[in-house]
Amino acid sequence: MADKAKIIIPEGYAISYWPDSESILERLHDLANNRPMYPIRRESMEEYLKYFETKCAGSKKLTDDAKRFIPGGVQHNLAFNYPFPLAITRAEGAYLWDVDGNRYIDFLQAGGPTLLGSNYKPVQEKIMDLIRESGPVTGLFHEYELKLAELIVRLMPSVEMFRMLASGSEGVMAAIRAARTFTGKSKVIKVGGAYHGWSDQMVFGMRIPGIGPLEAHGIPAGCYADTQEVFPNDIEGPNGLAAMFERNEKEGGTAAVILEPLGPESGTRPVVYDYNKRVRELCDGFGSLLIFDEVVTAFRVGLGGAQGFFGVKPDLTVFGKCVAGGYPAAGGVGGRRDVMECFAAGIQGMKKRAMVGGTLSANPLSCAAGYYAIKAMEDTNAPVVAGRAGDRLTRGLQEIIERRGLPFVAFNHGSICHLETAAAMLMDINNPKIFTEVTERKHIMEEMGAAMMAEGIISLAGSRLYTSMADTDEVIDDALERFDRVLSCVEI
Repeated sequence: MADKAKIIIPEGYAISYWPDSESILERLHDLANNRPMYPIRRESMEEYLKYFETKCAGSKKLTDDAKRFIPGGVQHNLAFNYPFPLAITRAEGAYLWDVDGNRYIDFLQAGGPTLLGSNYKPVQEKIMDLIRESGPVTGLFHEYELKLAELIVRLMPSVEMFRMLASGSEGVMAAIRAARTFTGKSKVIKVGGAYHGWSDQMVFGMRIPGIGPLEAHGIPAGCYADTQEVFPNDIEGPNGLAAMFERNEKEGGTAAVILEPLGPESGTRPVVYDYNKRVRELCDGFGSLLIFDEVVTAFRVGLGGAQGFFGVKPDLTVFGKCVAGGYPAAGGVGGRRDVMECFAAGIQGMKKRAMVGGTLSANPLSCAAGYYAIKAMEDTNAPVVAGRAGDRLTRGLQEIIERRGLPFVAFNHGSICHLETAAAMLMDINNPKIFTEVTERKHIMEEMGAAMMAEGIISLAGSRLYTSMADTDEVIDDALERFDRVLSCVEI
């Protein structure tokens, strides 16, 4: 298979080796579907929860008060932590500080975009200068729109033109609209388990492949009429991607395939190495567009994104918060000139075009932040530096897991690291226990994340870890000691 063949790793990318995806997937399947659950021991968890009671009173009060005015008490899914969200007041480099003055090693990194480390001072200074000069938004053209677009076109192999928007969700909506406009076809195939934002047509097959619209409430069924789901890595199976293309040909064809190039949920279900290449070939054979969702991977995997690492050019690339280095109102889509011209702004009579908009799209603040952040990544070799930190962190986690005789799985693609202890999202839709166990497994993940926070580590849902350029060997080694303490408390 491809993962066992000789794979040449390109220079200048964060991924220094290609993990054996097939072996990882086998171990993840075993952990999620064949093994019992491995929670933190009750007495240890009670001690960890005391940390929040005694050390995080300020956060608890703020988020309790917020529930009176904000649904659920927080605005973003990343902030829904157990037992309650932390209120962060300061971010710098590898660390976050909460309102109570507690310091944490930051492996959330705002969901991935702050590759330079949080609140990187050289970029911050440029943005403060811009705000003093023009303010964050004017509603009119600013030179940094051009400077950012030129930079992205230079770095990303497939991007000939770039259109700035305000979020990754908007980027996905725009890319799908352009694909349908350009091809004249309607059907869009997505890989099950992937997250492509919260637009009506993409809240489908999220987290667990095969789940279809089960998580979609408040969305009319008609919104999914042309959205299809294929299982990850399935090319030749009876319900695989090739068969889906063939069936669609009888009903007008496929406009596009959209995927995360490392695999669903930033590689939580990793692809085999040649998967993207084979999808590209199928799209070419059936006259369909290939859309890479590089909301996380653009610049983090390398300055050329995952497409540069794999040597596979999509027709369209979706960008998210990475395109402004973590500053707000950032996203967009880039790609082939002939497809991108569907987005041309202005009044063009009856000319066929894909309508996109947004008053805050391409605002001066976001464009300048993106330009200076990406330039800084280029000047400092940040993707490779962060990738080395990810390698060190993953090796350390693997050593802890092996030493403690745990069935957990740790792996990474450069600075995108995974530590699966409950594998709630890796359950098989055909597992008869899925609806009784998935909630319990999710809670075990929440408790694992809480234990990490009590030990001074912020993660994404207790299972995903993003490293940054600010993560020195000392930071990583300190973190590993904290992880070791957490994993020593697992009930075997």
